[in-house]
Amino acid sequence: MDLKTASALRRLRLVSAPEAVSFLLLLVCSVLKRTTDFNAVPVMGAVHGLLFVLYVIFWADAWNRAKWPLRTAALYFVLSVLPAGGFFAERRLRREAEDAVIASRARREGVVEAS
Repeated sequence: MDLKTASALRRLRLVSAPEAVSFLLLLVCSVLKRTTDFNAVPVMGAVHGLLFVLYVIFWADAWNRAKWPLRTAALYFVLSVLPAGGFFAERRLRREAEDAVIASRARREGVVEAS
């Protein structure tokens, strides 16, 4: 995995959890708006919208650079629209990055052949 691909995956991973948190907070704010006088929906909506747009941009970049199959790319996109999906995406992306580091070290040490 080259440096640009690793960076793209890292950016996607780093925005996944905050995007999920903002989605959950937006849902809480929506409930509070309808049950109390507290209305933070405009603020949380803007924060979540910005994080979602960043997620989609970083997702498209990661898909392009990592050459994911359509199924993997679709999975990461679907995770972005589920309330807690960003947490699952972050965990999967972290595992992917760790596996890539292990494979890179093994190739460098001559344990496996480079593909």
